[in-house]
Amino acid sequence: MKNKGFVGLAALAVAFCAVAAAQIRSLSLEEMVELADGAILGTIVDTEVFRVDDPVDGPELYYTTLTIEGRSLVDDTPSTLQVTFHGGFISDTEGVYNSEAPAKDDILIGNTVTAFYQWQDNMGGGVSANALTAAHGGLYRVLGGTFVLGRGEGYAIVNNITSEDLGASLARLYRTKLGR
Repeated sequence: MKNKGFVGLAALAVAFCAVAAAQIRSLSLEEMVELADGAILGTIVDTEVFRVDDPVDGPELYYTTLTIEGRSLVDDTPSTLQVTFHGGFISDTEGVYNSEAPAKDDILIGNTVTAFYQWQDNMGGGVSANALTAAHGGLYRVLGGTFVLGRGEGYAIVNNITSEDLGASLARLYRTKLGR
């Protein structure tokens, strides 16, 4: 009987440690730049959801890839980039919600967005991609191609800002990061 209690307590401790490892982290713009390889300002021209079944990471891993056409906010060059995040639906019944994914309305084709990304060799299931940095915290809607919508305290872009001012700030921060 004592062993069952110990095993239950041990299982609870392991579960608590797994939950404790996952955390929400506030990021300033400077901290986002330290994490991200780059940022893009552009229009979502394609959205693709795909499924991976992996012998190690498990079956039914769903990912969404956005294709964004616009310009790099690191060096202002024209750019087309694919950015991937966990979750998404192939159909009404096949897919998975991810609470850390951007909202469905934020990733519609035709939306103008700012996205921060970082290369990951394996997002799970052997998927290599430019991952959206900080999950939904790495994607910001842009109104009229001009105003990047801030999300408040704890997000890299706290207040609404013009895309021109954001671009200038990011170019400066990335120059510092890259030692230029």
